[in-house]
Amino acid sequence: MAEGIPLTDQDRIPWLCHLHDILMREHASGQSVILACSALKKLYRCILENGEAGCQSLNNQPEENESAPRKILFVHLAGPIELIASRLEKRRGHFMPPSLLQSQFDTLEPPCAPENFITVNLEKPVSETVSEIERHLKSLF
Repeated sequence: MAEGIPLTDQDRIPWLCHLHDILMREHASGQSVILACSALKKLYRCILENGEAGCQSLNNQPEENESAPRKILFVHLAGPIELIASRLEKRRGHFMPPSLLQSQFDTLEPPCAPENFITVNLEKPVSETVSEIERHLKSLF
């Protein structure tokens, strides 16, 4: 990404499996965890939640297990590409150049039922966005 080349599924899947292992280790030790990553596809979110073996295939057909308790709440930060591009332009020292933003939008599969998620509109000030997420998290406990 730092070289301006979008990642492929083959690039992302080992990293997502590693993140799944971290999430499950922390959960097993009784810890709550907040993880920030661009889980753009349903398959990626399935891997984060269930591990690679918990997803039936790697061609975007995750295995749906309705009876399994959801351990992960996905927060979908949604906003117009122009707003996100303007925020990316202000970042310094980040590995992803703003030129890759369109590839992120092209890859995006917004969460939908039965996934456990909320969608938060990024057109509000950052402090309001954070407060909305915090309110939702507090309502879960």
